[in-house]
Amino acid sequence: MLDTFLDPKNDVAFKKIFGTKKNKGILIHFLNDMLLFKEGFPIKDVTFLKTSLDPEIAAQKTSIVDVLCQDEKGNSYVVEMQVSKEKGFEKRAQFYASKAYSSQMLVADKYYELKEVIFLAIADFVMFPDKKNYKSDHVLLDRETFEHDLRDFSFTFLELGKFHKEIKELSTMIEKWAYFFKNAKKTPKKDLDKIFDQDLVIQQAYKELDRFSWGEEELRNYDQIEKYRGTYQAALDQKMDEGRAEGRAEGKAEGKAEGKAEGKAEMALRLRNLGVAFSVISEASGLLEEEIKSL
Repeated sequence: MLDTFLDPKNDVAFKKIFGTKKNKGILIHFLNDMLLFKEGFPIKDVTFLKTSLDPEIAAQKTSIVDVLCQDEKGNSYVVEMQVSKEKGFEKRAQFYASKAYSSQMLVADKYYELKEVIFLAIADFVMFPDKKNYKSDHVLLDRETFEHDLRDFSFTFLELGKFHKEIKELSTMIEKWAYFFKNAKKTPKKDLDKIFDQDLVIQQAYKELDRFSWGEEELRNYDQIEKYRGTYQAALDQKMDEGRAEGRAEGKAEGKAEGKAEGKAEMALRLRNLGVAFSVISEASGLLEEEIKSL
């Protein structure tokens, strides 16, 4: 039986919900729920900037930004869904933020006019194992005074791998969004109003995930990314299995060699204690006379 709702972590689904003019109200609501604004004013409007989305590239997450937009003040927002754990993802986050920042110089040549860049990532894994909280906000602070002088960059990460709350435990909008990303695909349609009875925006996000409202081409693109992602993950799993097997084989060989060496040394030591000549022990054990003397 097909699930009613598709997976919002799929790049096509994510972009449909958060990266289209039709649903920009969902994106604005999501950003306002997730981010801390230094001036205390929420976003009122956003303008989408061009990004690319290719199914194969999206599945491998090699070079792609899911959503790039600006608010009415000119501040930029890079919003990304990251499914596969990737080495150096936090560095890629900083790279994308810096690209968004420097690209402003294409339309203005005055540094003092550069606007803030906010990077927001939903990660379907644990990024920072030493941090307890599943949501973290990162800014540049003075090492001594902790003053926030360099204000143009901030990074927010939502680690779904750390989020384990059940429906009855949900209280804040951040918790409800985390639950949405992690559990939307397996949410029963009949329970939707009961779970999010007051949260009309999240209900709208669920409606956008209803597979029976999608067109054939949309579903084909969605399935293509799922297929590529499955193939990519299977290749990674195969490499890991091969690495483990190779490690076990090397460990076994090393163990045999160590055991053989220890056996020779033990035999040589016993013969030496019996007063057998070093030359005879050397011939019997294969050890050098100097090695026997050092036992």
